[in-house]
Amino acid sequence: MFSLFLFTLTFAGLVAAQNPYTPKILTMRERAEVIDRILEERVETVLPGLMRRAGIDMWIIISREYNEDPVLKTFLPSTWQSARRTTILVIHDPGEGKKLGTYAMARYAVGKMFVKAWDKEKEPDQWKALAEFVSEKAPKQIGVNRSASDALADGISAFHFDRLIESLQEPYRARVTTAEKLAIGWLETRTESEMAIYPNIVRIAKQIIAEGFSEKVIQPGITTTDDVVWWYRERIRELKLQTWFHPSVSVQRKDPESFEHLRAFSNRPENQVILPGDLLHVDFGITYLRLNTDTQQHAYVLKPGETEAPAYLKAALKKANRVQDILTGNFRTGRTGNEILAASLAQCKAENIKCSIYTHPIGSHGHAAGPTIGLWDQQEGVPIAGDYPMYPMTAYSIELNAATYIDEWEKEIRVMLEEDAFFDGKTVRYIDGRQTELMLIPRPLPPYS
Repeated sequence: MFSLFLFTLTFAGLVAAQNPYTPKILTMRERAEVIDRILEERVETVLPGLMRRAGIDMWIIISREYNEDPVLKTFLPSTWQSARRTTILVIHDPGEGKKLGTYAMARYAVGKMFVKAWDKEKEPDQWKALAEFVSEKAPKQIGVNRSASDALADGISAFHFDRLIESLQEPYRARVTTAEKLAIGWLETRTESEMAIYPNIVRIAKQIIAEGFSEKVIQPGITTTDDVVWWYRERIRELKLQTWFHPSVSVQRKDPESFEHLRAFSNRPENQVILPGDLLHVDFGITYLRLNTDTQQHAYVLKPGETEAPAYLKAALKKANRVQDILTGNFRTGRTGNEILAASLAQCKAENIKCSIYTHPIGSHGHAAGPTIGLWDQQEGVPIAGDYPMYPMTAYSIELNAATYIDEWEKEIRVMLEEDAFFDGKTVRYIDGRQTELMLIPRPLPPYS
């Protein structure tokens, strides 16, 4: 037994020593403490201003177990995996200078934030108790998560909406309105505390990408793109993390195959053998501490005798970096996603850059709430989602591509980049930098003396 213990320790030490990419990951208990602390801070510092901006002084969020409103899930404490029975959260703003009231019109208190406000022994009917509570607080506008255009703000079920309207007394039925803008604001707004931890989350994701795009995982001529994809899935699990989408790995090379948008997004080959001279692309994201990442980067597989990527691929990457600069240079508070898209595409055209822009918010969800800045198949603008304005303290996945014709390959390629960035209202900063050089496989060794 003792020798087995020593072997286990020795083996674990060897694995750690051979793997310089292993990031620091919090224990589940440590994560719970961070999640609950940030939730409390967000409710106290972010939510009051958002409710007043939206003109809503009571927000009612209703869900049944396993059919949760996306917004409700962001209010649950770290130890809750789902709603319980019918969970009704009521957030009431009593007025300027007063603290929000946060209540659980449910069988249980919902963590420390939402105090139990329904005594079933006194009033067995949950909906009647809710109606009486609303009458007692006398709100002017009651927001519910009902939206024709935004899935994240449309979490109330048809049954629950009908039940709420039936239960409320007059004049409160007529005061029920959509909480769409409030829901989007809650989901998209980041706090200083979140932005203090977000860089490490993005760094973890990038370290995993770099580990997968290395000789540790890829042996040219043997390893396939699908091998790398599933290595990423397994690595995420090993680190006790989650992904919000299945990663993808693709190849561009000197061959007759084109790389148009349709092939890039929905028809890429799933299992190509990786060869020297290939330009590799990965699309990868993780979920950690209730925040999400979304990253696309490139690597080049060195041919025998090469120590760096060809100059024409380096230039193609620089062109995509320029498109990033153009896009983020057009970020302005109050500008809509469509306005930012149009200005950026016009500037690219003026600089003779062939590009596509399809940037989305990132945060509580991967494809998160906030302004959509283009879709790959809607470069003329996106109705409704693209008309939403940009607000400060919001984060975005700067997702785009730039096309370059490579004479040596006799074809056009696309450098597709995606990097997470934060907009503070005046400036944009990449949460953990951005790729400006191609990763190399294998990594060049230092010269021998």
